[in-house]
Amino acid sequence: MFPSAPAAGREDTVTLEEAQERATDAAGWVSENWSTWLETGLRILLIIVVAAALRMVIRKTITNLIDRMNRTASAVDGTALGGLLVNAERRRQRSQAIGSVLRSVASFLIVGTAALMILDTFKINLAPLLASAGVAGVAIGFGARNLVTDFLSGVFMILEDQYGVGDTIDAGVATGEVVEVGLRVTKLRGPNGAVWYVRNGEVKRIGNLSQGWATASVEVTVGSGEDLDKVRDTLTEVGARIAKDEPWNERLWGPVEVLGLDSVLLDSMVVGVSAKTMPGQDLAVERELRWRIKKAFDAAGISIVGGPAEVTEEDAADPSAGMAAPSAYASATSPQSLAASPIPPPASGPKLGK
Repeated sequence: MFPSAPAAGREDTVTLEEAQERATDAAGWVSENWSTWLETGLRILLIIVVAAALRMVIRKTITNLIDRMNRTASAVDGTALGGLLVNAERRRQRSQAIGSVLRSVASFLIVGTAALMILDTFKINLAPLLASAGVAGVAIGFGARNLVTDFLSGVFMILEDQYGVGDTIDAGVATGEVVEVGLRVTKLRGPNGAVWYVRNGEVKRIGNLSQGWATASVEVTVGSGEDLDKVRDTLTEVGARIAKDEPWNERLWGPVEVLGLDSVLLDSMVVGVSAKTMPGQDLAVERELRWRIKKAFDAAGISIVGGPAEVTEEDAADPSAGMAAPSAYASATSPQSLAASPIPPPASGPKLGK
């Protein structure tokens, strides 16, 4: 009988000598490169450890700095300086926003630098990667330029403390009280209760009505025959009394001043009154001043004039006064109509027979 042929596709059997040779080559390759592997692994581990520790230290430092700022601002609450500072909610949101931005920037820089160092450890050429990242960044920047503009505008608004929660601002596109300040959108509540979401990049100018101080201005119109000295003395007495009563003595940051005559008309005179108030309290002070001035003038016998005049029956206009007089051109036979007519009318007379 003939010996059977080997099965098709069966690999040749590896001899013991070949296996020993391959094992020897692998062991030699490992022994030659194990030091390089160990060095690379230790370098990567060291980069990760240093980056993690540095990130933790910087984030902790930023958090402690923000907390210290809040404690310093809280220490002056209730003092004369505290009235000029922002409220607690505004400080909290502003500090959180600033801390979040600083922590995010620090984490991005540290993690990005560590990743590049790890790639360089593997002998990877970073030039094409950086070039591609630059091109992608430019493309994303053009595509999301509005988002980038809103974000950068929000960062600078928060860092410069242009406005905060509780402030009444005029942002151009909307006016109202600031409810929330974000890095991209500012939320306002309008006078009618509507909530406006204003993108920070759309705000070109801001009028903050709650920073520093406000001015309460009242104009009093009296008759032209009133005694000006008596009017001034009454207004001065009203200002001195409101400056002593609570809570107006805290809302007023200066004495009530009688500015003098703003205008003199035939039947009336306008006297101006002004006072420096706390931010956002000018309207309340104006209403209280008008209330007290009206009561004081009534007690002193000083008449306040102004407003639309009342029309009596005697002064009522004649209804026929607005009607035009009859025109001479209304009659076709009047001399004016005949002179203006281009074709004279036919002469009247007996008709001729047939």
